[in-house]
Amino acid sequence: MAKTTLKDISKALNISISTVSKALSDSYEISEKTKKVVQDYATKMNFSVNKVAQSLKIGKTNTIGVIVCAINNTFIAEILDGIQKASIETGFDIIIMQSREDIQVEKSCIEVLNSRGIDGLLISPVSESSNLSLLKELQENGKPIVIFDRTVNQLKTDKVGANNFDGAYKATKHLLEQGRTNILHITGHQLGVSKDRLNGYKEALREFEIPLKPYYFIECNIQDTAILDKQIKSAIQKTLNTEHKLNAIFGATDVITTRTLGILAELGIKVPEEIAVIGFSNISIPTSLNPALSRIKQPASEIGHTAMKKLIYLIKRPSHNDFETIELETTLEIRKSSLLT
Repeated sequence: MAKTTLKDISKALNISISTVSKALSDSYEISEKTKKVVQDYATKMNFSVNKVAQSLKIGKTNTIGVIVCAINNTFIAEILDGIQKASIETGFDIIIMQSREDIQVEKSCIEVLNSRGIDGLLISPVSESSNLSLLKELQENGKPIVIFDRTVNQLKTDKVGANNFDGAYKATKHLLEQGRTNILHITGHQLGVSKDRLNGYKEALREFEIPLKPYYFIECNIQDTAILDKQIKSAIQKTLNTEHKLNAIFGATDVITTRTLGILAELGIKVPEEIAVIGFSNISIPTSLNPALSRIKQPASEIGHTAMKKLIYLIKRPSHNDFETIELETTLEIRKSSLLT
């Protein structure tokens, strides 16, 4: 039996070859009804698109570039799961690279992905303005970009992340309701979500009429765990020796929160009896920690899925410039680490 061609499908359905090609490429120029008719018939005839030939013809590769800070991060792994689910649903391929929280490495990732002919880019940037000119150049060359997770960024585009302000507010409010008024907030240096989380922390303190103490907020180096451990330990020891003795810690990331628990154990400080702990965390074993960790859980997979769908929308509608920032809601999960006993 002869192999089915675009011409065969065109003749059978009485539509132009150009329309058939665009329908099989899921072009925004073709109605959903026509796409379905063409795609259903192509499936029935066992027609498969030659992606290499198609990319040469239409100038698209059906490939999305993804840049994350670190693949071994549980939260990022869940985001990638959501991205991959959306890629299966939409028929796009993905190439994943990691910046390792380094601006120069991030620059290299952008350049490599661009050279691979990606149709668009999903990125969780190292900082608010890292490689901004390069990202703008990518946009100007017809490569749409969607920023995920670290949505506090100067680039004008769609952004998808968690509601960091509200999550931090809920975490701090919970500690205050437990009678913990001397709360150390630990975050990462230049972390794109730090500002919103700090503001949420401040808002809860303001609501409970607790004055903000400057030494109860520190930014740490989260790239180097040895330095991070020293900074956390130093902050804890410093705040234990003040008039307002430390009695709670709110960690901004998985690594900060879990390493804080280890340092408290090393110092012989009981959790939650002496110091309550809560964190922004998506680790898969919060109940296996001792004590079980209270946390603000982010909808990581949903962030990835939504960001991918947003990017594909931009690819198919290149004239779209009505950008928005989508903030998905977090969940407060209360466990032993933050409860009064």
